Amino acid sequence: MSDVGWTHVALYAHDIDAIVDFYARYARMSVVHSRRTADGGRVVTLSDRTRPFMLVLMQSRRKQIRNSLGPSAHLGVALPSRDIVDERCELARGEKRLRAGPTDSGPPAGYWALIADPDGHMLQISFGQDLGAAKDPT
Repeated sequence: MSDVGWTHVALYAHDIDAIVDFYARYARMSVVHSRRTADGGRVVTLSDRTRPFMLVLMQSRRKQIRNSLGPSAHLGVALPSRDIVDERCELARGEKRLRAGPTDSGPPAGYWALIADPDGHMLQISFGQDLGAAKDPT
């Protein structure tokens, strides 16, 4: 399937298996492609399979990711209800990953929270964000 417009975001990841597990649990994503690089590293592509947009994880040899998304820069994922946002926040709180929220900011931001993945990249989970401005007006 080919697509025009936004296709993916690529991030460095130290422990790809831990990051894959994180995005499966918090963002309902699964592996759609995985490959080895010439130097023996891994590149894994995840998707929630709701649209043609992917998260690409590139294995980093460094112990720590130098340029992680944060403290407010983030990836955003909409969830089907406030209750599910609250469930993910409880999970994140228990894993000491919750960084902000949950907060109801009203339109257009909706109900949201920020959660740190194992490499420190921020994931915003939300319900009720108004994305009307992003639609084609025709």
